Amino acid sequence: MIRGLLLSGGVARVVEPPFVAPAEGALLWIDCDRDDTRTWLEPVAEITGARVFENHLSDLENLTHRSFFDSTQDYEMIVFRGLAVRSASDKASTVIRLRTRPSVFFMFPRCLVSIRSVDSQVVPAIHERLTTPGQRLPSRPEELMLRIVSAMVDRYLDLRDPLSEQLERWQRELLDPRRPFNDWLTLLDGRREARRLEQLCEEQLAAIQEWLDERLERRAEPGATGFAPLNDALQVRATDLIEHIDRILVHARRLESSVESAVQLHFSSTAHRTNEVVRTLTTITAIFLPLTLITGIFGMNFEAIPGLHSPLGFWITMAAMAAIALGLLGYFSARRYLSENPRKHRRHKD
Repeated sequence: MIRGLLLSGGVARVVEPPFVAPAEGALLWIDCDRDDTRTWLEPVAEITGARVFENHLSDLENLTHRSFFDSTQDYEMIVFRGLAVRSASDKASTVIRLRTRPSVFFMFPRCLVSIRSVDSQVVPAIHERLTTPGQRLPSRPEELMLRIVSAMVDRYLDLRDPLSEQLERWQRELLDPRRPFNDWLTLLDGRREARRLEQLCEEQLAAIQEWLDERLERRAEPGATGFAPLNDALQVRATDLIEHIDRILVHARRLESSVESAVQLHFSSTAHRTNEVVRTLTTITAIFLPLTLITGIFGMNFEAIPGLHSPLGFWITMAAMAAIALGLLGYFSARRYLSENPRKHRRHKD
């Protein structure tokens, strides 16, 4: 389905094909579903006098295409990947999975063509907002494109809270000493999604930054594309968009780093608990080792063992063994071999 919206004189009016070239100071927005294939090419060519290159049409039809920017003498093309509508399976999943779809924008001097998925929520919302009376309408294709892309980026910003909550839940499970953590596949999936978000943001930043750099360097020349340089308001809006994408990128990198730190803390905590067990077993072994030696000596089959036939021999031996055990226990306690941090005690003593 092809929809047209003419923005002129502070009024947004819905128009139907065949479209007419907008007058000076007016803006025509042509919005198309991806299912419309190439039916929008002829109406756009009639009102702009420009033909879209076949390579750009191939990029348009590629659903896995990354975010990027390219330009010709007649138009500019921006591919921007936005979040798709979350399905019921995604909402029920323990891992927030990123489902993205490309939206493609072709910018002509007084016309903007947007091609997006049928279930897109951002573009219809922008369309409805512009047709509401009292709204400030964009006067240039660049401003309208930035509004749409900003709304798409805002959906990424909304992911920060659920992603942070998901990370905190994993951290609690990783550091819970009462229950071992076994859901490593889920953790790896979450780490992979954080990396995907980081890669998406880097591609989006590169696309918008390339477009902004070219616009800042471009100078209006007679007979050229007719694109005017960006004014201060559009530059501020574009810079704000880049700052939002960069904020998501920083958050994605922080999430990935936090996952790595949580895993390292998990293994450090496991190693600490193992050391505690080994230290306890070593202490018990060290205490009972001389006792075992004594019982081994008195268990030998010799007739001339001292105290073997004495009525008090057994009790003297038991008392000696108890004294040795208590002495070793006291020695270990004095040396802080049983404490958690012997170095701290040693520094305090010094």
